[in-house]
Amino acid sequence: MSVLVLVLSVGAACCLGFGFVLQQNAAQRAPLGDFLSLRLLIDLMRVPRWLGGIALMVAGMALGATALGQGEISLVEPLLATNLLFALALSRHQTKQPLGRQGWAGLLLLAGGVTTFIVAGEPRGGTALTDPLRHWLIIGVMIGLALLLTTYAKRSRLSSGPVLLALAAGLLYGVQDALTRVSGQRFGDGGLAELFTGWQPYAVLALGVTGLVLVQSAFETAPLRMSLPALTAAQPLAGIICGVGFLGDRLRTDTGALAWEAAGLAAIVAGIVLLGLHPAMPKGAAPRERLPSLQTQ
Repeated sequence: MSVLVLVLSVGAACCLGFGFVLQQNAAQRAPLGDFLSLRLLIDLMRVPRWLGGIALMVAGMALGATALGQGEISLVEPLLATNLLFALALSRHQTKQPLGRQGWAGLLLLAGGVTTFIVAGEPRGGTALTDPLRHWLIIGVMIGLALLLTTYAKRSRLSSGPVLLALAAGLLYGVQDALTRVSGQRFGDGGLAELFTGWQPYAVLALGVTGLVLVQSAFETAPLRMSLPALTAAQPLAGIICGVGFLGDRLRTDTGALAWEAAGLAAIVAGIVLLGLHPAMPKGAAPRERLPSLQTQ
């Protein structure tokens, strides 16, 4: 594994984790009438803490995109999932909660799962598949599932809605990571002219904005512990599926390796859930503390 890819991926995870906490601190006070609306982003733009969180998120996405340009998505995505460790670190600083058994168990499971998956799978690059049907099938399934989750989230709203929205956003971000890598390859092959004559960069932008609305709506309506674990678990799984499915990433496929890869992914998800449910993760704000909507002014 390239040291550069490791440093870039962990740096991206750090920025993303800190950014998510700052975003949720602000979004939890946004008007509930902004739920699943672009107006939510407009209202939040007035909050310096949210803007700081977005700046960190953009920095994390830039570092992640650079890492994807240097390494396989099946390698980078598990490392990006460690953003939850940094989110928990900042949340602990805010809440003064001790790590405890749950925190240490989640940390060991997440770190151990990432290590196990990478060591067992030995992710390596290959030739991207040129079959457009396979591309669109995988991307369509991911986006279709995200749309289905969002539809159910609108119905359940304050019960299971935040979890469903976070899962949907994670799927979109996983596809976005895959298309970011494709965009980087196009830029490397022919510069800006090659990049902007393809549909991928525009899809990256659309997925990013849509995912942002979904994430902020999840942050707005529930504590971080309900939404961030689902987001953090769904994104690497979707990214790995895209990487192996049509980007040409290769993993070891012998029986022993597959068993360890599955165990590693299961440990990653279990660690994410334990850390996400940790008492240190910030709770939602009381309704009376919510910001006024621009429409009410």
